[in-house]
This record gives sequence, C-alpha cells and structure tokens, in this order.
Amino acid sequence: MVIVFQSKPSILASSAVAGPLEKKSVFYSYFDSVVEDERWNEKTNEQGHAKMILEASNIVMKKANIENLDVDYFLSGDLVNQMTPSNFAARELAISFIGLFSACATSVSSVIIASLLTELGASQYAIAGAASQHNAIERQFRYPNYYGGPKPATSQWTVTAAGYALVGKHNPEYPSIVAATVGKVVDYGDVNPMHMGGAMAPAAFDTITAHLKKRNQKFQDYDLIMTGDLGKIGLKILKAMLAQTGVKPEELQLLRDAGAEFYGEDEAFLAGASGAGCSASVYFSYIIQQLKTGRFKRVLLCATGALLSPLSFQQGESIPCTAHAIEMTME
Repeated sequence: MVIVFQSKPSILASSAVAGPLEKKSVFYSYFDSVVEDERWNEKTNEQGHAKMILEASNIVMKKANIENLDVDYFLSGDLVNQMTPSNFAARELAISFIGLFSACATSVSSVIIASLLTELGASQYAIAGAASQHNAIERQFRYPNYYGGPKPATSQWTVTAAGYALVGKHNPEYPSIVAATVGKVVDYGDVNPMHMGGAMAPAAFDTITAHLKKRNQKFQDYDLIMTGDLGKIGLKILKAMLAQTGVKPEELQLLRDAGAEFYGEDEAFLAGASGAGCSASVYFSYIIQQLKTGRFKRVLLCATGALLSPLSFQQGESIPCTAHAIEMTME
C-alpha cells in the first residue's frame, strides 16, 4: 500500500544516541551522544535501553525548543519482550503513547504513523523512532552472551543505539515525507536466525519495487535508496533480485544499506550491523543531515524487519519479514 501525503509532513528535529562500541561506526560523527557505559549507568541492560530511548527523545525536544506537554504522541518500539524499554521510557515522558513492533523496520513504520496523524490534523508534534541494546537483544534472540560460541559469517551485530524524529506540519526548511509504502509480510521459508539479511531481502525487494511502480519512478529519480538492516550479504541478495528485473548496475550503485555500512569493513562484525536502533540512528542522523545540507534532494528509506520471536524459532517456524519505506525530499 502506497500512501501519498498531500500535506508533506516534515521532520523538524531528530537525534541519534549510541553506546561505546558504536564509536567504531562510520556514522559516529553524526550521532548526538555516545556514552561509555553500555547500560547507561543503570543496573540492567534493559534499564539502560529505556534510558537511551528517553535521552534520544529529550534531545529531539531540546532541539525543537519544546517540552513533553507540547508533544501529542510518542511512537516507539524495540526488540525486548513486550517492548518494555519503550514502555518504561513512555512512562517517564508522559506523552500519549503508541507502541509499535515492526522489528528493525520500526524506525520507518513509526514515522509513517506519525505522518498519518499529522496529515489527518490529529497531531501537531509526534516523536517517532526505535532503539536496540546489544546485550539485551543478543541474549534474547540467539544465545547467552557469556556462552562464547562462534557466530557464522552471515550473522550481524546488534547495535546499541536509538534514533528518533519529531514529525510535524510541513516546513520547507526541513526534510519532508511525501510518500510511504506499508510493506506486506513476506516469507521465503528461511529458518536461520543467524542469517537475517537473507530472510529480509525479499521483503525489501517487494516494498521497493512496489513503491517505484506505484509512484511511476525509477532508481535514478533518487539520490539514494537506503535499506536497513540487510547487512553485506543481504544487500548482495537484494541487488541480485533487482538485477533480474532489469535494474542496471549503475542504478544499483544508488542502493545502500545501513547495516552493511554501520561498522565499515571491520571483519569483527561479520555481515554488518542490525537491531531496531541501527537504521533509526543512521536515518535520523546522517540521512537527515545530508538532506538539510542539500547533498541529497530525494531519498527512499526502506527499513526491514524479521518478525520472529524466540518462541517461534524454537518451534521450528520460518521467519516472516516485512519492509516499510518513506520517500523524503527537501522541498
């Protein structure tokens, strides 16, 4: 489903905060805050996760010179059971809260909902975004961190990061959301939780091709099409799928992936980065700044999510995936 926003809601402010290891990210210089303690000086990883979300949201409000009473909605999601970090951050923010789970696609699905609320006149300001905390997520979806088992080359590293944006009425001085595609759930039967990029690539393919077809666009209509978080291997799979439809090699150069690039070429991170905070922190720092400076005029951000749970994996279920996209411009 493709949505065209007639009112062109704008991202009036954004923030990205990250943990200590994320200093190794190629996007490090664009982040607003990086802390030295993975737990954000809290007793547990999950408490630190919630504090990170709260800090990112507060930075957004500070940049926009507003307070929590000025914000109509807080839209957030994460990968912990029942999204408790987002829930607990919402408790402190005291803003009308909509919790969302699209796994690593939540960075974009939250912005789509915020844009719809703005389009309908139901919101003046809405904070939208997502976050992930490495220790909390890794031990939930894979195996205990202290186990020390080696990971295959297809696996990705969950980042400790949060990215949030303030969505409001159109302002030509800020990047605007002109269209979006709400993706379907796509399942090619992948059952390997250590190869998320391969599972999610078909969903990205489905959403990107649907968006371009409905909008009567081509790759070259964009300065950048960025997915997240397929990682290095998932990105190769997506490019191969697109090439089979006739997309030319020079056009595929416009396609990048937040997870593939997050840690650069550091082999310690195997196929790259993942986590709900990966694309969120890249989109709401680097991409927004490139749009504001004029380097990019039009971008398509397509966040991907693997909709599995620890229980579904243990029961032998395959991995259903989705991808949501937003088309942003400086107009």
